[in-house]
Amino acid sequence: MCGRYSLTLSAGALAERFDAAVPDDWEPRYNCAPGQTLPVVADDAPDEFRRMTWGYTPPEADETRDLINARSETVDEKRAFAASFESRRCLVPADGFYEWSDRDGRKRPYRVAFEDERAFAMAGIHATWEPPTPGRQAGLGEWGGGDGDPSDERVEAFAVLTTEPNERVADLHHRMAVVLPREREDDWLAGDLGKAALLDPYPSDDMRYYPVSSRVNSPANDDPSLIERVDADRAGDLGA
Repeated sequence: MCGRYSLTLSAGALAERFDAAVPDDWEPRYNCAPGQTLPVVADDAPDEFRRMTWGYTPPEADETRDLINARSETVDEKRAFAASFESRRCLVPADGFYEWSDRDGRKRPYRVAFEDERAFAMAGIHATWEPPTPGRQAGLGEWGGGDGDPSDERVEAFAVLTTEPNERVADLHHRMAVVLPREREDDWLAGDLGKAALLDPYPSDDMRYYPVSSRVNSPANDDPSLIERVDADRAGDLGA
């Protein structure tokens, strides 16, 4: 699965890499976590970053679901994801992601990234969920006959697609995010990449992983120290 990642680029570098406008208040993120509002590039506005909640809910659901991942093998078959796979795609930018591996009876965190720390895009899907409107009468404009506005509870959210791991990530976990080749990012947004193109994991040749501080376990921690390598005796010695 993909349950945590980093995006440490400056606003200028992020805008240049993805050719998209970045929010004025952007700050690098070292511990992106489910439930947080994070920047993505969506198919309906590919020239700008838009903030969405990480935790997808199918539009037809009765309540929020907070689905953070969708399996690429079945994304076009599952009712919850099929419509978004067809027409609501997004790029989820990152420059690394975290995995936890069980070593010596302890779950230890590791960061996976490219050797040159370059940014990449994970394949995502998105949707807008609005709460059901019980009590709404025909011709009645008010929210359930009251004073509330249903748009106040609208949730725009995304999920990251996953696939089998490459050789490097397989040391840590049995799944990994679908990392898109840079030259295929526009194809993903345009709907030109089918399921078959997502099943093979990104090659591991120039990827690495290394142990990081257990402080990353808490989403409340978000600072540059989280992406620094720690001593092997503090996080296990799996190598890089």
